[in-house]
Amino acid sequence: MSARPRFRILLTAAAVCAAVAVAVPSAPAPAAAAAPVAPKVPGTVVLDGTRLQQAKVRLDQGDPQLKGALRDLTARADNWLGQGPWTVVDKPRPAPGGDVHDYLSQAPYWWPSQPKSADNPWGCPYVQRDGQRNPEVDTGTDRQDAEKVFDSTYELSLAWYYTGRKQYAEKAAAVLRTWFLDPATRMNPELEHGQFIPCKYDGRAIGIIDFSQSYTSVLDAIALLNTGAPGWSKSDRTAMRAWNADFRDWLADSAFGKEEGAAKNNHGTFYDLQLAALAYATGDRDLARRTVLDSRARRIDLQIAADGSQPQELARTRSWHYSTFDLVAYTRLAAIGRHVGVNLWTYRGPDGQSLFGAVDYLLPAATGARPWPYPELEFHRYAASDVVHAAADAGDRAAKTAVPKLEAPPGGDLWALRPAAEQLDSIAG
Repeated sequence: MSARPRFRILLTAAAVCAAVAVAVPSAPAPAAAAAPVAPKVPGTVVLDGTRLQQAKVRLDQGDPQLKGALRDLTARADNWLGQGPWTVVDKPRPAPGGDVHDYLSQAPYWWPSQPKSADNPWGCPYVQRDGQRNPEVDTGTDRQDAEKVFDSTYELSLAWYYTGRKQYAEKAAAVLRTWFLDPATRMNPELEHGQFIPCKYDGRAIGIIDFSQSYTSVLDAIALLNTGAPGWSKSDRTAMRAWNADFRDWLADSAFGKEEGAAKNNHGTFYDLQLAALAYATGDRDLARRTVLDSRARRIDLQIAADGSQPQELARTRSWHYSTFDLVAYTRLAAIGRHVGVNLWTYRGPDGQSLFGAVDYLLPAATGARPWPYPELEFHRYAASDVVHAAADAGDRAAKTAVPKLEAPPGGDLWALRPAAEQLDSIAG
């Protein structure tokens, strides 16, 4: 065969191959990976929602430091899964008014002075022993269960936000509905029978601190669940907001609320914290802002000395506990101030009083550099850890230097996952 025919054959074969190549569809290009969905920023009251979102992103990216804190948090949350829910109607006797839906607690530092008998079943009259907790107050009232409601909903909601595990959210929702919302088991939104004293008072204004010391954590738990938690419905959100609005109004307008608001020690600070938090959570930003602003002259000027000490708290038998306790309220109130345009950290009273000064006053004992020089029945160095963290985050250089020297609280330091101060030692009221 001559060269020309072979060439034509090659051209024909090439054309066929080209046609086949054109006829076969090309493989589709690989799809671009979907961008990760950013977690929602919760509309928290005390906690900084943006910081929570950032921590969630860091956890999703495998941050090793936060993973350790998350293990501590989920261990706490796991512990709650098999407990509760709790309700005020379960106590063995109703509050003095006879309504089982009324909250009831007993004054923790008051003790019977006489032997109990058929004619005097309480052992009245009761006498005060400051700082010494009467064990009978932990039975027969609602206080222990209320504290479990506060702690469980907070830790479960945080654990759900960071892990997405629905069992945490569903448990938190069940606890909230049982205590606050279900008609058969709900608590009335008032505290007329807090810290009663047998044979003396059916309730006292001072009992408001049973809620003001921890209920603001519940408001943040609700905000976390409101980002779309399973088991927490729109009707739950609406009903919880209404309960909080009723509680806010009782706190602001009742005789007990006004009396507690006039207190000159940690009770007054915690009252401001609770009122401002409830106002902000229910949309009354004006009331929240006024409360934070007024706390400068009403609280800081009167309760913190020029050297940073808190004289009313130092006079207690548990002076360390109450000095850190009062600062928990101040630092949480300052966090609410951030939402309403008030910076409590930069405020200076007429004699130089300030939150930074009050925290710095605790640093020698908080870091172990020097012993605490005042009476304290049960000293725990770690009790100051959160308030020192708060001051450090707000820009206090001395507090920043102190942070590495702090004693971690039992159960681990959770500051990175819930950057708002809590009372880390026992709260006795």
